[in-house]
Amino acid sequence: MPASALALVILAGLIHACWNIVAKKVGGDARFAFFSGALLMLVWAPLGLWVSWQQVPDWGWPELGVVTVSGVLHVGYYLVLLRGYREADLTVVYPLARGSGPLLSSTMAILFLGEQLSAWGALGIAAVVGGVFLVAGGPSLLRAAHDPAKRQRVRSGVFFGLVTGIFIAAYTVVDGWGVKVLGMSPILVDYLSNVVRLVILLPVVASMRTGLLTVFRQQWKGALLVAAISPVSYVLVLYAMQVAPLSHVAPAREVSMLFAALIGGHLLSEGDRLLRVLGAACIAGGVMALAVG
Repeated sequence: MPASALALVILAGLIHACWNIVAKKVGGDARFAFFSGALLMLVWAPLGLWVSWQQVPDWGWPELGVVTVSGVLHVGYYLVLLRGYREADLTVVYPLARGSGPLLSSTMAILFLGEQLSAWGALGIAAVVGGVFLVAGGPSLLRAAHDPAKRQRVRSGVFFGLVTGIFIAAYTVVDGWGVKVLGMSPILVDYLSNVVRLVILLPVVASMRTGLLTVFRQQWKGALLVAAISPVSYVLVLYAMQVAPLSHVAPAREVSMLFAALIGGHLLSEGDRLLRVLGAACIAGGVMALAVG
């Protein structure tokens, strides 16, 4: 992987971990997803509309299809992620989502996009997935906890984390195909798919309109922060996909686990510090292997 692509991925990982910590602390639902999407559309309107004016007139059905499918997949991803954060710990949901997603997306890229995986790349993926397993709690994920409430919380975290990972794999391949094969602007892939997300979420939020203004007053700061920084992290990743194989970029994104383990674990006091630091070290080693491969 080129050094420039690796630098983009590392920066994106830091930003991604930060906005997920914000989303976890807010504890929002579909309304929070809609608020953050609406604010994203406003905050990034100057750039999004300017790039749209230059490129959208030349688009055909394939480009429109990528934006539409990406928007649908991102809605599913965001709603499942937020549900997981409401019912389980970030340090279970986030690592499992981030670990299963790249494993699936790399496999799909190799099978359907014709990408090759070297021995170093395979070792890197294994290290990333193993590190994510440790960060998520290690052996405790394989045995039932004695506390029924804790056991249910861990099980919920595993379920929502894995389902989120499936959505991550799907939208990563769709968006990667758009920017690599169709040459679409990463900015437009993210900005216009957000418009699709808002259209899908609008009737859902309309059915929850009772107390909507009160919820907005409680959550607008978190929604604004997510709106301002989350597109940056993903657009950086899409630019990295244009210069490096998707099967390398997707797992390398898991460097965000370093930041989530060190920052999120401290802020949220979710415990198992040593195990999670060891897992983060495995992830860092995996990212280095991917860079070599």
